[in-house]
Amino acid sequence: MSFSIADLFTQHFDEKFDLHEHYLNNQMVRVLRTIGYDRNYKKAIGQYLYDEDGNEYLDLLSGFGVFAMGRNHPTIIKALQETLTLELPSLVQMDVSLLSGLLAKEILATCPDNLEKMFFCNSGTEAVEAAIKFARYTTKRSRIVHCDHGYHGLTMGSLSLTGEHIFREGFGPLLPECTSVPFNDLVALEQALSSKDVAAFIVEPIQGKGVNIPDDNYLPEVERLCKKYGTLFVADEIQTGIGRTGKFWAIEHWGVKPDMILMAKALSGGFIPVGGVAMTTHIMDTVFNRMDRAVVHGSTFSKNNMAMAAGLSALHVVHEEKLVENSAKVGEDIIATINAMTPKYEFLKEARGKGSMIAIEFQSPKSLGLKAAWAMLEAANKGLFCQMILIPLFKEHRVLAQVAGHGMNVVKFLPPLTLTQKDRDWIVNSVEKTIADTHNVTGSIWTLGKNLAGHALKNKK
Repeated sequence: MSFSIADLFTQHFDEKFDLHEHYLNNQMVRVLRTIGYDRNYKKAIGQYLYDEDGNEYLDLLSGFGVFAMGRNHPTIIKALQETLTLELPSLVQMDVSLLSGLLAKEILATCPDNLEKMFFCNSGTEAVEAAIKFARYTTKRSRIVHCDHGYHGLTMGSLSLTGEHIFREGFGPLLPECTSVPFNDLVALEQALSSKDVAAFIVEPIQGKGVNIPDDNYLPEVERLCKKYGTLFVADEIQTGIGRTGKFWAIEHWGVKPDMILMAKALSGGFIPVGGVAMTTHIMDTVFNRMDRAVVHGSTFSKNNMAMAAGLSALHVVHEEKLVENSAKVGEDIIATINAMTPKYEFLKEARGKGSMIAIEFQSPKSLGLKAAWAMLEAANKGLFCQMILIPLFKEHRVLAQVAGHGMNVVKFLPPLTLTQKDRDWIVNSVEKTIADTHNVTGSIWTLGKNLAGHALKNKK
């Protein structure tokens, strides 16, 4: 009997939530069903998802940034199909691979000129783990400095650098000698570095949790302070890189040259997990300094042909379709258009971001009736107002988005870089209609708000 994924998908299409309840994380199923996100998606093309009834949804999550080129891009599919049929040798461990060499060359051509070497792994969190090890070995120091509210991954080393308490709770003790400083605070950073025992400062150029953008002088001063105190400057571009912010690398907005750039997500083309670290020759040659240390750090599946082909084809699509430029243009338009709404809507504080990394922040209004309604939600659970935005966006407008972080009133858009004028209009019109509805405290959206508050208070008990 032949084996067919298509047949399996057809035969079991209606079973996915039951399968997850029985064999995987049933709490995720509960969340989806509670907020009405339990859809059966049947197809995905570009920035769109399609459910079993043929309804089209605009995906502004893009797999947390994985699908920067959109889902199921035909160029990337063709490259992977071709790689499968060539019968190439892959993962010949007593050998080096051609495709990884080509991908390294392509990536480094996009990086600052001080970065001349690449290390490949399987994910963003593996890239962070590699950076920790490389920094410690290169500097012969042990401390790692990171930022409050930063996010760097969930394996033990990267989790030790992740600032959100909810991710860390109960998993300790974590990696020792990891120090947190406030983001965008140069005084605190210099105080931490001045002891001259810090191996690396690892920072997101724009923080993903909250979409926090630094002052113009922050990253240039970070570079200067790291050089002054002998600390390696590591830019975590796992989410911000490869066109996300309207530049190929977010660091380009500030013209800095870190000692390492960490990457993953979009490099996969949305198909094969791949991560990487771009670094100086000094770091590479220090870590891999003798023949008996040639395999001192690595990963079994890194540099596999499918991952490298995915990366090469993804970079081709980014350049060929001018997705960096499109990200900058459409993203700037969306941010400016939403900011122009602030005089009309008391709940709306601001839109911010760069390129296709966009945040919409909400605030307590001045009108007494609206202020009381806001206070009711905040008392039940801080940040609950955002759910009152996101659920109607999804149910009524078929726009899929997320909260930017725990306990904050910030909605985040992280769409594919392929958005069109149609998508831009879809987004701003849906956002305005939803925000306008929140200013009618007798409307149905506040019935949803009261229900959300009730559930939150019940869960607290």
